[in-house]
Amino acid sequence: QVQLVESGGGLLQAGASLRLSCAASGRTFGNYIMGWFRQAPGKEREYVAAIRWSIGSTYYADSVKGRFAISRDNTKNTWYLQMNSLKPEDTAVYYCAVRTSATLITRAGGYDYWGQGTQVTVSS
Repeated sequence: QVQLVESGGGLLQAGASLRLSCAASGRTFGNYIMGWFRQAPGKEREYVAAIRWSIGSTYYADSVKGRFAISRDNTKNTWYLQMNSLKPEDTAVYYCAVRTSATLITRAGGYDYWGQGTQVTVSS
């Protein structure tokens, strides 16, 4: 089992920055994929970014490319989502997730473990 604990959500104004954290425990991660998703009210859960745990390769949705950055700290079993130049349309509950496979996919159903979610609200 993998337990994920997220932190870092908040209420901000457009243009601000925020960093989310996801701390994991329960097993070693090898070549897994660690991701961030978000879900706005009335919408499906949406892929945001992912990182390959073993080598740190990063991947982004087009909507956040150039504004968000995913990173990890292997020593702390933690990965992060640095969000810059936030927009009102970034408002959502953000979830971290783990895919126990080396194949990168962006479909939420392909991830095996999920955090509890943290609210990010961006006002205009």
